Amino acid sequence: MAAALPLSGRVAIVTGASRGIGRAIATHLASLGAFLVLGYSSNSVAADQLASQLNSSSDQPPRAVSVRADVSDADAVKFLFDAAESAFGGRAHIFIACAGVLDDKYPTLAATTDEDWDRTFAVNTRGAFLCCREAANRLVRGGGGRIVCITSSSVVSLRPRHAAYVASKAAVEAMVKVLAKEMKGTGITANCVAPGPVATEMFFAGKSDEWVKRIVEECPLGRLGEVEDIAPVVGFLCTDGGEWVNGQVVRANGGYT
Repeated sequence: MAAALPLSGRVAIVTGASRGIGRAIATHLASLGAFLVLGYSSNSVAADQLASQLNSSSDQPPRAVSVRADVSDADAVKFLFDAAESAFGGRAHIFIACAGVLDDKYPTLAATTDEDWDRTFAVNTRGAFLCCREAANRLVRGGGGRIVCITSSSVVSLRPRHAAYVASKAAVEAMVKVLAKEMKGTGITANCVAPGPVATEMFFAGKSDEWVKRIVEECPLGRLGEVEDIAPVVGFLCTDGGEWVNGQVVRANGGYT
């Protein structure tokens, strides 16, 4: 008899799952046996395609559902958890907060508008807060509960023209460290995974070829990260083997910082 997959029978909710790192994480968790709620904000086509891909085996019950959710809206976040319970008959075990935005105009702090600052914090910080609050109240207790927020190694590299983004992610890292302590006795861990530069649509937006080349040259491994470099790190934290990692920020960046 084949050994059970490490996340067999567990339900994971992933926000930002329609593209980039979030999509790769969702796909990887599915490969480990998890059922998936794929949260997305606008790209319904991509999210539905991923759900169809994960449900492609005709002799198995559905393993994934896609759900539109604005993570800056508390009711929408609650609906993600409701969808997990409705689709899979019980509470979720895992929550991955991956929805995020980056201002691709890359303004200096002096040139950042109120509107752009507020939008960045609405998604990256308020969104992570609402997701973590719901997860803290509704994930399965007693073992296997996992909260992982995707932050950024920009919190350490402190690149100019990233003030709002860096500040929004730094706040999440501090919040998650506190949350890990507050979850004492529940069996739920809380961590951050902080990628360095990863070759995604969001990373390339607004950057010149020369800018990208400079970033590559700064990495000891001489390349950009790929989404496949990040997803297994998150996957490990979600398994039983990752239980002893708690309240940490894992900087998966190839030595970039």
